Amino acid sequence: MPATKLQAVEGGEVVLPAWYTLQGEVSSAQPREIPFVMWFFQLKDHQDQVLSYINGHTKNKHGVSLVYSMPSRNVSLRLEGLQEKDSGPYSCSVNVQDKEGIDRGHSIKTLELNVLVPPAPPSCHLLGVPRVGANVTLSCQSPRSKPAAQYQWDRQLPSFQTFFAPGLDITSGSLRLTNISSSMSGVYVCKAHNEVGTAQCNVTLEVSTGPGAAVVSGAVVGTLVGLGLLAGLVLLYHRRGKALEEPANDIKEDAIAPRTLPWAKSSDTISKNGTLSSVTSARALRPPHGPPRPGALTPTPSLSSRVLPSPKLPMTDGGHPQPVSPIPGGVSSSALGRMGAVPVMVPAQSQAGSLV
Repeated sequence: MPATKLQAVEGGEVVLPAWYTLQGEVSSAQPREIPFVMWFFQLKDHQDQVLSYINGHTKNKHGVSLVYSMPSRNVSLRLEGLQEKDSGPYSCSVNVQDKEGIDRGHSIKTLELNVLVPPAPPSCHLLGVPRVGANVTLSCQSPRSKPAAQYQWDRQLPSFQTFFAPGLDITSGSLRLTNISSSMSGVYVCKAHNEVGTAQCNVTLEVSTGPGAAVVSGAVVGTLVGLGLLAGLVLLYHRRGKALEEPANDIKEDAIAPRTLPWAKSSDTISKNGTLSSVTSARALRPPHGPPRPGALTPTPSLSSRVLPSPKLPMTDGGHPQPVSPIPGGVSSSALGRMGAVPVMVPAQSQAGSLV
């Protein structure tokens, strides 16, 4: 016959029920028999004896005991301080003899024990950068659970909200939030649960604007201001360079050329010590050809002009004047040249006192 299946929770205790009866006996009779009881735990390659009752003596392992005192037909086994490794098949073997040592019967019963483990406290993590418009994933995983835990995500604060598929994966414990906003900030609680227990953890989601509209706008404005300043500096430098080039290349087409003095080059040199307050055009000061017309005005020298006396030329026998050096002291021009003197041309005067 199939084994009886039992379930227990890790850390608790369980009773494996077992009893025996003798064939052909009257239920009201009080048989006088001697039972031999043994409990075994079936491992992969052998059986491990956990309790025995033989000849009135009980031998058992730690945490294993009979529920009722012997002798008794109820030979149920109690297991305390269960661990997951205690899961597996248990068999009870009973052999009954009478006082004469005659076998009255033999029976074996097998039970299947499954020790369940509640979820261990899970770990919650935030994967991704919680920025407005981004996608993040909340993960939750319990390191130990039997059977495997399932997960549920809820937002507790500031307002309660429960999440479902497809954003929630109940087997892996991940919750995917897409295109998040500031209103999705809050405390998120993950519950890992199975049929024998529940454990939870939480994570706080704070959605920030990050380098969003405000930061991007500030960066754009800063860039524009920087470009404007750079353009202003380039324009200022260009104008300054142009202003420096204009004085050297400034040639006016409508400018009037300076008038050239009309006297001859050889007689136009003025003495360094002489000063003329006014110069009249030589053409206007020259006497007209022929006799002066009646009523014509004769030009006169300026009062402010310093008239230098002309040296007088001596007369020779031929009646023609001979030039005499105007150098005082009788020193010749060649001697003055050797002494470092500079020749100066003195303008001649007409009888009217004008320069010629």
